[in-house]
Formats: sequence, C-alpha cells, structure tokens
Amino acid sequence: MNAAVQGSRGAAQGWKAKAGGLLLPFRSYLFALLAVALVVLAGAHTRLRETVLDARFHVVKRAPSGSIAMVEIDPRSIAAVGRWPWPRSLHAEMVRKLAELGVTDIAFDVDFSARSIDAEDRRFSEALKGAGGSVILPIFRQVASGASSVRQGYVNRPLAMFEADAWLGMVNVAPDRDGVARDFNFGATIDGQFIPSIAALLAGLHEPATPDFRIDFGIDSSAVRGVPYIDILRGNGDLGAVLSGKKVIVAGTAAELGDRFVVPGGQVIPGALLQVLAAESMLQGRTLRTTTFALSLALLFVPLLVAFVLRRRRARHRIVAVISAAIAAEAAAIAIQSVYPVAIDTSLLHVAAFAYALIALVEEVDLRGLLRLTAEKRFNNVAMSLSDGLVCIDRDGRISMSNEAASLIFGFDASRMRSLQFAELLAGETAGKVPGAFPNINAQVHEETGRRANGELFPLECSWSVWETPSGRQYGVVLRDISERRLQQERIRYLAEMDPVSGLPNNNSLIAALNDAVGRGEPRRLILASLWHFRRMRDLEGQTFADALIRAAAARLRSKLGQGMILSRSDSDEFAILLPASQADVDHLATSLIETFRNEPLEAEGRAVRVPVVLGHAGSEEAADPEVWLGNARFALAAAQRQESETAVSFAPGMRDEVEKRMALENRLRQALAAGEFELFYQPQVDLQTRSIVGAEALIRWHHPERGYVSPGEFMPVINGSSLADGVSAWVLETAIRQAAIWQQRGTPLRVGINLSQSQFTAGTLAMEVARLLEITRLDPAWLELEVTEDIILDDISRVRAILGSLRELGVHIAFDDFGTGYGSLTSLRDFPLDTIKVDQTFVRKLESGSENAAIVAATIELGKALGKSIIAEGIETEAVAALLTTLGCQEGQGYLFGRPMPARELEKTWLRWAA
Repeated sequence: MNAAVQGSRGAAQGWKAKAGGLLLPFRSYLFALLAVALVVLAGAHTRLRETVLDARFHVVKRAPSGSIAMVEIDPRSIAAVGRWPWPRSLHAEMVRKLAELGVTDIAFDVDFSARSIDAEDRRFSEALKGAGGSVILPIFRQVASGASSVRQGYVNRPLAMFEADAWLGMVNVAPDRDGVARDFNFGATIDGQFIPSIAALLAGLHEPATPDFRIDFGIDSSAVRGVPYIDILRGNGDLGAVLSGKKVIVAGTAAELGDRFVVPGGQVIPGALLQVLAAESMLQGRTLRTTTFALSLALLFVPLLVAFVLRRRRARHRIVAVISAAIAAEAAAIAIQSVYPVAIDTSLLHVAAFAYALIALVEEVDLRGLLRLTAEKRFNNVAMSLSDGLVCIDRDGRISMSNEAASLIFGFDASRMRSLQFAELLAGETAGKVPGAFPNINAQVHEETGRRANGELFPLECSWSVWETPSGRQYGVVLRDISERRLQQERIRYLAEMDPVSGLPNNNSLIAALNDAVGRGEPRRLILASLWHFRRMRDLEGQTFADALIRAAAARLRSKLGQGMILSRSDSDEFAILLPASQADVDHLATSLIETFRNEPLEAEGRAVRVPVVLGHAGSEEAADPEVWLGNARFALAAAQRQESETAVSFAPGMRDEVEKRMALENRLRQALAAGEFELFYQPQVDLQTRSIVGAEALIRWHHPERGYVSPGEFMPVINGSSLADGVSAWVLETAIRQAAIWQQRGTPLRVGINLSQSQFTAGTLAMEVARLLEITRLDPAWLELEVTEDIILDDISRVRAILGSLRELGVHIAFDDFGTGYGSLTSLRDFPLDTIKVDQTFVRKLESGSENAAIVAATIELGKALGKSIIAEGIETEAVAALLTTLGCQEGQGYLFGRPMPARELEKTWLRWAA
C-alpha cells in the first residue's frame, strides 16, 4: 500500500516537472500575453491607446486650409470695451463690418438665448436680416452630471427673433473621461430635427448619419488666422486682406471667459479654435476613425512572432528584434495615418513587446544580486546624507551605526556614538533600558527626552523600525531634535489666542470667552470701544504710529478695568470688554472711559494725541450664540459712531432689523436692475437771460411695479453703499449718452449732465468706457457733461485727477457738483480740470439780496468768471431768486421754477420741440 502511494506521488511529481519543462521555453510569451490581459482587464488599454494616438499628432503635421479665420474676443478687446457681457449692438456692428470686409459666412459662438435690452436685441435682429442668411448662431444642450450617469438637460437656443434670420449650429463638445477633447460630431438631433455642428456648417457638410470622428490635431492650430474683435470694430490694419472671402467664427478666446478645452499634448485652447480644427478636419478629409479592438489584439502577435522566429538566438538579439518590430509597426501606422484618415491602435502591440523584452532581460541578467547591492549602497548613501539623525541598534541596545546628523544632535563624534548604549542618549523613564523594553516600541513615532554630551536635556522625536536578521533582531531609529518645533508651536498658539501688537487676547479668545459665558448661563455685558478716526490717523501717520497708539489705548483701558472684567482687542480699532451685567457697572465704566479718553491725551511715539472713544454694548440675554452677541454689540457701536455719541449706546433689536431691511432692499434693487425697472428723468437747465434750454441733468428714478415711483432718497444710499453701484452707474452712463445721441441725431442737440459715482473712479476704467460709448453712439463729446462731487475728488486725489484729465482729452465737460458744501472746494477748483461750477441749492433755494447766502453766491460767481468756468445755480424755485442770480451775473440755472425732472419724451414735447 505504501509503495503504491509513493509510486503515485512520484508519478505526479514527474508529470509536473515535465509540464514545467515544456512551458519553460514559452515563459516569455506567456508573460507578455498575461501583461496584455492585465492591461485590458484593468481598463488601462483605453488610456494607453489615447496616449499613443495623441503622440502621433506631433509627427503627422499639416497646415490649415486658410479658408476659416477667427474673430477673437480676447483680453485686449474686453479691456477696450470695459465690461462683460457686451451689448448686442456691438455684435450687430460686427456683422455689418464683416459683411463689408467680404466675409462669406459668420458663425457666432456666443450665447443669444436670453433677452437683453430691447433696443439692443432689435439692433442685432436687424443686422441678421441685413446679413441675408450668412450668419450661424449657436445652439447647445445643457448637460448635468448625476450620481451614476449623465442625463440630458434642456436645450439653449437663440431667441426666436434671431433664429428666424440665421442658421443654427451645435457647439457641444464632450471631452473624454480624462478631460481631453478628442472626438467631434457632425451634429445632433433635437426635437426630431438634425442640427449640424458649427464646424460642419463651416465645412459645408450635412451628414446626419455619419458617426463621431477623431479631430486631426496634427493640423497646425498656430497657423489659424485670428483678428481681435476690437480691431475690426475700429478698422485697425489691412483687414480685407486677412478676412475677404473667408468664413469666420466669432468667439471668446480670453481665459477669463472660461471657454477652454484640454487637447492632446496637454495644450489648452479656446473652444472656438477647437471648432476650427474640427471644421478643418472635415475640409481636408481628415475625420479620423480608430481601428477596432480585434485588430489591436491581432497586432500584438507581431513582436511575439518575431521573437518566436529568433527563439534560438541570444536574449539580447531577441530584445533588439522585438523592440525594432514594435518601432517598425508604429512607423507604418504613422505613415498610413499621414495618408489616410485611419488611426491604427498599436497600444497592445507595444505592451506585448515591452513585457517580452522585460522578462527576457531578467533571464539574461542576475537582477537579484544587482538589486541587493544597489539597495545596500543606496541605504548607506541616504543614511549618511539625511538631515535627521539615524542610528542602528543591535538586540543588546548598542549603537552599531550612526550618521553625522545624529552626532550633531547629541554632541558626540562618530566613533564615540558607536560605543554607546542607545539608552545612554535618553533621560527619563526609558533611560537605561534596552530597545525591547521600551514602551510603544512598535509605534511609528513617539517622543522622548534626549540628553546631549554636555548634559543638556531636549525634546527628541524617535521613529522606530524593527527587522529580523540571522544574527538576531535589529532596530533602526530616525531621530529629530524638535526643540524649534516646540517653540514654533508655542508661537502659533500665542498668535492664535493673543494680539501681538497690544498683548491682549484677540478675537478668537474673545469668542471663546463669550461662548463660556453663554454656556454658564450667567448674565454678562459686552462693551465694544472704538478709537475715533483711528483708520484715518493710521493712513496719515503710518502703521508704526498706529501700533503705538493701540498699545497706549490698551494700557489706558486695562487701568480702568475692575474685578471680573476681561479686555481683548477684537478688531484693528476695536477693543472688547466683558463684564458682569450690572447696569451700574456698565454706566460707570462707560462714563469713565469716555471722559478719560476725551480729557487725557495718549502718549504714542513721543507725542500726546487726544483720541475720543465711542462705545456700544449688548447683553448675553439678547443672544444665545456668541457670534450673534458680538454682532449685536457691533450694531450698537455702529449706531454710536453714526450719532457721534458721547454716551455708550445699548443694542436694540431695531438695529438688526434696520440692517436686515437694508439687505432686503439691496436684493430687491438687484432684481430691479435686472428687470429694467430703473428710468432716467431729465431736469432742464436754462439760460437765465433768454430762458431757453441749454442742458438737462439725468436723474435716476425707480418705477416699482406695485409702489410706483420710489423716492431716490430711499434707494440711492443703498445703491451707493453696495456693489450695486457699479452696475447702476454703468446703466445710467450708457442710457444717458444714448439719449443724448438720439437728440443729436434728430437735430436738437442738448448737453446732458450725468452724476458720477465713487465706484466708477475706483474701477479705473471710466475714461475707456466713456470713449467706447462715444464711439458707438457717435455723440459729439461737447454735448456730454460729467458731474463730480468733493467726496469723489478727495477719495484719491492723484487717481481722480488723472481720470478727469483723460475725460477732458476726449472733449467731455467736467462739472463740480454741490460746490460750497465741503472743506476743500477752492483747492479743487485750482488743482482739477473742471469746466463748470454748480452752486449747491442750500445757498440758492432761499436766496435774498444782502444775505450771507447772496454774498457767498456772488463770490462764487466772480471766482468762477476769474477762473474761466461757467456757473449753474441749482434749486431755483421762484422768479425773485432767478432775477437776483441774473443780477449777480449767473449764466445758467435749474430748479422747479423751470421744470421738475421729467421723462425724455416729456422734455422733448415741452422744451426741445419749442427750441427746434
């Protein structure tokens, strides 16, 4: 029985050895096929295929046909126009300009699916009609990503008034999973109708049944002609030579517009250029088709067949032959692709060739020995060059190897280090123990107390590793002196909790204290103290002086605090005091602080400075959240600053309600701007001698759909104090200039005055915007008068002076509004390029002969005449005031005596028709 079993086992072992011997010569081929199978099963085949095919575009190059050009909405064009999105009148002008230049087809890659200003839409619709069907407008399908799939969204198409006179072209581009755009289509079916792509229309193709294709990115995209949008509008250069007889696509190429795609080679190009390359691929018959997966599988046997034929040769010869076969196959694929629109997938062929060459190389060379020697040498090199200390320890705890960094950390030389027990370098509980007895020896990182050669103790970080060797267990320890890290941690903690300037707890510590007070449920009071005009003093005197002032104020506040009070610095000019909620304590402390800061100057940088303080306070019972509590106190402080109160102001719920109402009104005003609810009224300005109209001031009105016209005093402060100022100011400027241009075209030109806002000067593009509007509307600059107030002028004198100078160079008039109400008016008359002085209505409305107001107005008129500036008096309501102003020599005036602000149509009926 035993002999039979042993015989059976011997036979099985013999069969296995025989099978292994039969498979041994084919090991390289099997390994190559296994590598290919793993690549396919892992899903890497697609990425590898795209990498190979993308790389070919660097070899197979060709020039574009030159029949398609781009009109680029580039950064220079956006800067010249001054804002985005552009009014559609610009696109209407572009259609006319391109038609004049002899362009055959015009494709817009610009969204025209939403309505804009009616006049703008009509201008563009008229331009489309005039183009005679040569314009292509984009249609695209919105795509939204779901959790597990991609679902089709709604379709964006041009407005019906545009679609009636234009062709529709699809602009959808679907990048691959790796984010690279490679494939394109001839169009798509929407609502049962096939819509060609813009690229297909530019190529003159209508192929509903043709599948998607691969764009030929070997076409040189840098050779595609492009002309900036603004150059065509302004007629810069020999545009006819560039665009005549060509098809163009008008689209954004500026990076800030976001229409960018990653294409093979890692290049990022605008969507318009991708459309051009797709159209060029169609025009040149380069709509590439990728070969099937079955062909890829068949090709992978090419290098294996070569290796099999040469199986009796040495491994190095087979490797060279296999690699050469792969290169030859790739060269053939490139040659075919350069002639025919066929992209042959050779990725699996390359995987098989590489895998075979690798296993053949392993058979040829003893890699194990080389890897072992290389690893040992690399370990020694790395260990000796580490900036961290490194020691190796035997099972008895003696140091067997150390690097230079370890010697520097502990202060021992290398020979002395190798004679020490590792425990001698430590202090505390682990000193004197062998590594196996150390606590947490298997922990990745832990901290110890190190001992230097001079006895100094320091924090030490140890990273342990353990391994077994024939001679027993060995240990490796990476050592790091973390003394500096501890100091940095303390510094970070200090900065997180303390204000480095005043040495007081900062806002983070204040929130923690407020949170603790709320958690305890003890009634507490929070006082916020703000230094009056601190920011202005900082801007005038510099940050060093401001910091000294903060330190002096902190010392003053600290000296006034009683038992149980906490002082912190919560903002740049704001201190917070948390104290028990006794009203007597609050009143006493507030009174003491206000009187002390008002009567006793602070010492800062060797100077005595008297800085008043304003106070606001709120109680913990009014808010269950620390942030809300702090916000309530800030509402109270803001109220005290507005009132310039000399007593502490307590928080009231109405303060928060007022801010919420203001935010609600701001949101409603945003809707009003988008819905076109704003209107411009015009108040006539007359010649006081002849009573004929000489100008009109444009004034904004809000026509609320339910309340009717809303007083500007209700909504203008909200606009001017928010980001709405940019959009509203731009709308007022453009609307008023277009109205002035209409009056000029009708033969009744009238000077129109427009009030400028501070935000228009902050942006710095005001002069460019005015120049653009003057060019578009063809308004004579002499009929435009821009009005500035003193708060605008004094905000940034050098910048405002430069902008006003640029406006004057355009031929625009500049008026100084509300003259006489500020502190620097005379300086402004001398230093700024002004044409007109508008005497404020506070001096005019109740003007009487012999009064102080009459003396001020008379002096203003004489000063204006001496400086060569015209004078307009505002607020004239009676004939007596008008007669007195005429006697004083005032040339022009406006007010209710002549007319209230009125719509443009009413002004035309009552004034311009009579003037004409």
